[in-house]
Amino acid sequence: MRVLLVHPSPLLYSEIYLRLEPLGLERVAAALRAARHDVRVLDLQIFGHREYFRELETFRPDAVGFSLNYLANVPEVVDLAIETKRRRPRCFVFTGGHSGSFIGPELLDHARGALDCAVRGEGEASAPRLLEAIGDPKLETLPGVVTRHGLGPAPPLLDDLDRFPPARELTRRRRKYFIGVLDPCASAEFTRGCPWDCSFCSAWTFYGRSYRKASPEAAAEDIARITEPNVFLVDDVAFVQAEHGYAIGREIERRGIRKAYYLETRCDVLLKNREVFAYWRRLGLHYMFLGVEALDAEGLRLHRKRVTPNENLRALEVARELGLTVAINIIADPDWDERRFAIVREWAMSVPEIVHLTVGTPYPGTETWMTESRRLTTLDYRLFDVQHAVLPTRLPLRRFYEELVKTQAILSRKHLGVAAIRQTASLALGLLLRGQTNFVRSIWKFSRVYNAERQYGDHQRPVTYAMRPPQAPGSARPRPAQLYVHVPSSSGRAGRAEHA
Repeated sequence: MRVLLVHPSPLLYSEIYLRLEPLGLERVAAALRAARHDVRVLDLQIFGHREYFRELETFRPDAVGFSLNYLANVPEVVDLAIETKRRRPRCFVFTGGHSGSFIGPELLDHARGALDCAVRGEGEASAPRLLEAIGDPKLETLPGVVTRHGLGPAPPLLDDLDRFPPARELTRRRRKYFIGVLDPCASAEFTRGCPWDCSFCSAWTFYGRSYRKASPEAAAEDIARITEPNVFLVDDVAFVQAEHGYAIGREIERRGIRKAYYLETRCDVLLKNREVFAYWRRLGLHYMFLGVEALDAEGLRLHRKRVTPNENLRALEVARELGLTVAINIIADPDWDERRFAIVREWAMSVPEIVHLTVGTPYPGTETWMTESRRLTTLDYRLFDVQHAVLPTRLPLRRFYEELVKTQAILSRKHLGVAAIRQTASLALGLLLRGQTNFVRSIWKFSRVYNAERQYGDHQRPVTYAMRPPQAPGSARPRPAQLYVHVPSSSGRAGRAEHA
């Protein structure tokens, strides 16, 4: 069967700071190729809709699968599905991905028959069985499959993360993938899942709070196959288990692999496992993202981060001692006023770290979606991108965006302004000489992308597809099982126990 897998267009944030390869689609593609399907991958972060329709005409796929990792892409994917059915009525059209896993039934309602089904959970395990069942009534009963007739059983967790290494050869124009100064940059995955339960996050609810690891040999082999000089590790929390990080590192050392790495982790994990991060610093780890989220104890408690402000500050000191360049995230609460924005600006300018702001946003699959959805001021999918306010703001909305953009602009100039460019001039020149322009172009994009009038104006656009709030929202904390996509397996539970 000819199968076209499609990643949708970039979101506002990724217009500047990063563009990551569609690693999930590449792994699903590997699983489908193992089942003897002819697979192509098209990334609309890089290509346009014209290229997509050209693929429909030239490749003539029997099935098209859209990735929906982000809610803001829902209108685009639904419109493309409708147009795909118009052009190729017999083509089987489906969706999958992280955010799509939580809203399958409403996606099918929006598409009015243009989507044959939605797939919940990990695509490597479900997609081959789905394509095998096309035209068979049993399709409606497959684990993880959602049709107009209802939901099938809970999706299975992939039994072995080593099984389907990403089919990176299927993604074109790979030099367009980057994160900050790591240009170009590939992505890799060592672990999957998160043992924590932050109230604003859906990573742990997607995986049923399980935690699984690739074998050190397979992880190192995947890194060895990457042709790019830079690698972003997509793990939700890197090196939760220090020995696993050491084991992968030893395999990388044994093979003589030299890359520059960027990863994400938690402040408490960095404090607990400092030595494994120091070891990876020697292997090429240069950049780290830490989800600090809040500067005060009350904010950390509300987010259920299970760390203290002092632990966060100590983690930043450790990262500096290790010689790492650190980016941190602070969640801007819609309840902030001018004084709160000013405090955050003052603090962010006093530390050497790169500070980013995202806007507190309840997502389907998160605890806050269940507790805060009654307060939503919009149901427009396009605004659920952590750059727009979807809850009531203390300031008038336009004023909130003015303060948000003002803060983001000051913090951006700190690292992408004229003074910062002088410090990175040799690096930028080296990238340009190698034909890499992603980072350099990002320097000049801020005012065009982040604009208070633009973000305020986005709220005035007509809404074609409105989100469906939860049927029973409330102020009480929901039971975790109410939120899970995957039911944890014994191996997932073992991973949690090992962490604990």
